[in-house]
Amino acid sequence: MKYIYERIRDLRQDKDKTQADIAKLLNVHLTQYRRWETGESEIPAHIVITLSKYYKVSTDYILGLTNEIK
Repeated sequence: MKYIYERIRDLRQDKDKTQADIAKLLNVHLTQYRRWETGESEIPAHIVITLSKYYKVSTDYILGLTNEIK
């Protein structure tokens, strides 16, 4: 099972976005986003929801509860 940070990294890379792009989208410092993407910090629920809407995937997919994107 993939961890949350692996999923958000893979989704970002699939969209050809940088960490800075996503940090700006989320209105957070790049350092904070990097911590989420490396698993150093837990990702708040509202960020998971925002990312799921942006990437058009389910929150369950990001959380690793399913391998089905939608």
